[in-house]
Amino acid sequence: MGASYETERHPSNVGRIFETLFHAKDYSPHQSFLGNDVAVQTKSTSAVWRSPETGTGGIPADFVLRLVQDRADIDISGPEFNFVRSIRVFDVRYARQHESGRDGDCNRSATVVLGTYGTQGDFAWQRSSVTALPSAHVGLERWGEHCPGIYHRSVFVDWRDYEGNYGFEQVNY
Repeated sequence: MGASYETERHPSNVGRIFETLFHAKDYSPHQSFLGNDVAVQTKSTSAVWRSPETGTGGIPADFVLRLVQDRADIDISGPEFNFVRSIRVFDVRYARQHESGRDGDCNRSATVVLGTYGTQGDFAWQRSSVTALPSAHVGLERWGEHCPGIYHRSVFVDWRDYEGNYGFEQVNY
């Protein structure tokens, strides 16, 4: 239960608390990983949580950080975290357009999914389309025009940073 009886009064237990927190042990994160997953062993001695109360010192990160499945480990619902919710991941699993048959029918097919982050950083996929791709995406500009032959696969990520600046990356495969 941790109860004790003290015969003499200590002016402050701060010294004992810091002595307990800042011992010279390994500060590997105490996290739970999936049973089949091989966890990468990392040191957290350089990651430190600082607050006005701790001054230039800090509390080792493994006391602060926690692995939380499928969402952020802190409250990110405020407007200061809108940049997280602005991240969109377009997976163009394939987009194909070609003429077929004697009369030159145009066959188009595509599978595009969009991944987004929710209020607390939870990530989810949903169906999307070629027409929903941002104008910065390259490779499907002639989609729907007189049926030129196109076969395209890519992952496209775009976002707005905390100042509202637009950014993106595209990887074709």
